[in-house]
Amino acid sequence: MRSPLKRGLGLSATLALVLAVFGLAPSASAADPASAELTFATDSATTTPGGTVNLSMTITNNKTYDVWFVYQTIEPTWLTTQRPDLKYGFTGCSLATAAGSTPCSGTGPADLGTNYGATIPPGQSRTVTLTLQVAADSGCNGNIGFYSYFYAEFSDSTNTSGGPVYTPETRVLCA
Repeated sequence: MRSPLKRGLGLSATLALVLAVFGLAPSASAADPASAELTFATDSATTTPGGTVNLSMTITNNKTYDVWFVYQTIEPTWLTTQRPDLKYGFTGCSLATAAGSTPCSGTGPADLGTNYGATIPPGQSRTVTLTLQVAADSGCNGNIGFYSYFYAEFSDSTNTSGGPVYTPETRVLCA
């Protein structure tokens, strides 16, 4: 007696072959890129007490609709918070534009997204640079790092969120 399992497998294999021959089978494809992506860079991996480091944050719109709204947070990493002798703060903020840099506000731990100057068209990106000031009386031989979460809304009424995204760490060297 023939097994119904073998008959079902044979039918499935035949159907898959027919679909593949006529190009109707689902194709394997690479995963879609994130609809919005946040990246960080610093202009220096080290500084000394009293020094500054520029932390650049770039959000890229990989979707075919405009980014209308961005909300972003930035917080120190757990290891950074374990060094209470490290004293630092954000003292400046600028948005890179085609006409040059323009000042921005909202350099605290939340609401950084308004600084990106949304609307961000498809395929374009915006870069905001925060100036990290290390206090002159800060401890040294420690690392300062941050992490960020973001949320973006698009003109097609969809949204995306991401994170945590980590900044490169800045090593505070003794002078």
